[in-house]
Amino acid sequence: MNSALVAAIGIAWLVVAYRVYSRVIERRVVKPDDSRATPAHRLKDGVDFHPTGKIVLFGHHFASIAGAGPIIGPIIAVGAFGYGVSLLWILVGVVFIGAVHDYTTLMVSIRHDGQSIPEITRRTIGRNARLLFQIFVWITLIFIIAVFAIAAAKSFIADPRIVIPAFGLIPLAMLFGWMVNRIGLPLWAGTIAALMLLAGLFAAGAALPLALPFEASTARQIWIGILMLYGLVAAILPVWILLQPRDYIAYWLLAVGMIAGFAGLVLTNRPVTSDLFSGVVSPTQGPIWPMLFILIACGAVSGFHSLVSSGTTAKQLDRESHGRPVVFGAMITEAGLALLALLAVAAGLSNDGRPSDLPSLSSFLSPGGGGPISAFATGFGTFTEPFMGSLGGLFGLTMLNAFVLTTLDTSVRLGRFITTELFGPVAKPLTNRYLATGFIVLCAYALAASGSEQSLWPMFGAANQLVAALAMIVVTAYLAHHHRPTVYTLVPAVFMLLTTCGALAWKAHSYLMAATPNYTLAIAALVLLALAIIVGLSGLGTIRKTTTIH
Repeated sequence: MNSALVAAIGIAWLVVAYRVYSRVIERRVVKPDDSRATPAHRLKDGVDFHPTGKIVLFGHHFASIAGAGPIIGPIIAVGAFGYGVSLLWILVGVVFIGAVHDYTTLMVSIRHDGQSIPEITRRTIGRNARLLFQIFVWITLIFIIAVFAIAAAKSFIADPRIVIPAFGLIPLAMLFGWMVNRIGLPLWAGTIAALMLLAGLFAAGAALPLALPFEASTARQIWIGILMLYGLVAAILPVWILLQPRDYIAYWLLAVGMIAGFAGLVLTNRPVTSDLFSGVVSPTQGPIWPMLFILIACGAVSGFHSLVSSGTTAKQLDRESHGRPVVFGAMITEAGLALLALLAVAAGLSNDGRPSDLPSLSSFLSPGGGGPISAFATGFGTFTEPFMGSLGGLFGLTMLNAFVLTTLDTSVRLGRFITTELFGPVAKPLTNRYLATGFIVLCAYALAASGSEQSLWPMFGAANQLVAALAMIVVTAYLAHHHRPTVYTLVPAVFMLLTTCGALAWKAHSYLMAATPNYTLAIAALVLLALAIIVGLSGLGTIRKTTTIH
């Protein structure tokens, strides 16, 4: 099949779904009311609570949730199960599960003073469930921070030309934030100036690649340390100084990249060479159920998004009616990115020797290969060669890296919130934002530096999807208590709970039965599985007592 046709069908579905289904959820479930002041206004503190315009907040939210997730997951899934089933899960999952999950968790947080979903669990389900959910989320955030730090470090090693634009964006974003928020520079003028300076950073990086003078494993550890330090600093600063403007500028970078990628699909008119379906069981990833549904997390459904929605976005939402375009819209857009990533390897690379003049996807995904990030950059370069020439791959990698860093610093900030909520009552020093941030960064660094990166993505995916299931159970309990329709969140919650519990059980079995058993990750999988079952059953029991599905 032609890749441009696949893209056109996918985009049309996403646009219609946003225009139709998002309004169903808004009118029947959420029922926004702009007469109520949002937490950003009522609790404004200039650090975390800060009313933000719809366009800027969309950029922040989208940049925070996108990261490498909607690129890495679909690429691994295409290699394991083929492009057809991967595409189907992205398009169906994002509409009926992922976007609903993101939007409803945001609005429930708005109705609870911008509190995180784990904290809201205490009111809707109970104290014990809240404690277990907080532990679960805290562990998951460590996985997320470690995974994205590794992804960014590997991208710096793979192509040192992206170092200058990646780190140059930090002071550029701070200057933008100061000029717009404190000097009063019009947003449109600041945006144009920032994009021009970003283009200059891109050119400087292409002309002056910065590679560390060490062998790959040492360079990887150093980059991970630098990235963790960046995450620590970024998580402490007020949102308007770095987090918000950096995410907003990065959003425009990705917007340009997505437009270029889809335009390249039309110009190159490449056929899809990947298999529509590769089989029920993958020799590398396991059975299609449950593994497909946890390999593709971001882009279809991601529990991390509920932490962003309730952790940072809820504290910045200016009006309740902005929730649908900012959060539901951002998730639909992320599915578009996942679609582009899928086609970048399904049509922009060689699959089973077709075509023979391009690098093969299997070579990137094999041990010692470049990995999904390099696969995406190469496939993106294939599409954009007509108008970007040899710089297409570099632009794709720069675009991806910008979003890895935005997800990294948002994750560390969320980790600070959860660390304070979880450990603050028993360890008073961890109520200090500096110590709380440092604590979770040290834990994530230890995991990232351990060398277990090949096993981290499936574990991250399973933990991440279980957070989504548990978050939707909490939302359903809230809806049931307020006599709102629960079917839109409860059915997806049960499906995701069963699927990801199955994935954790499979991974625990795989780690224990491997030629060299990994007892650490096996125990982690079993602990997460036990926590998920306890919290899930507690939540479902609360819902059952409150009302029936309607």
